Amino acid sequence: MTINEYSISPFELNKLLQNKEKIQLIDVRTPEKHAIFNIGGKLIPFDELPNRLDELPQDQLIITYCTSGGRSMMALQFLLSKGFTLVKSLDGGVTAWQREIKD
Repeated sequence: MTINEYSISPFELNKLLQNKEKIQLIDVRTPEKHAIFNIGGKLIPFDELPNRLDELPQDQLIITYCTSGGRSMMALQFLLSKGFTLVKSLDGGVTAWQREIKD
């Protein structure tokens, strides 16, 4: 597995969102961090992920995100190990999103 094939930049993600592409965003941070700032999608904290796989679509792109990208990459690796194939992780997390995407 190369990191690049499973990473998506804030710019690429923003383009998908603007085009209303059918994707499932998953915030794997804590509810507290999600409440302070998020870019949408479903909140599934990383430690709850194993018990909530049934909430995730197998047939559309899932994009995980966290604060800086580390936890979302672990979530991505976990999802791959459970048979999900359409998975990407937001490179740099919401930190990069806030720095690069100006609404």
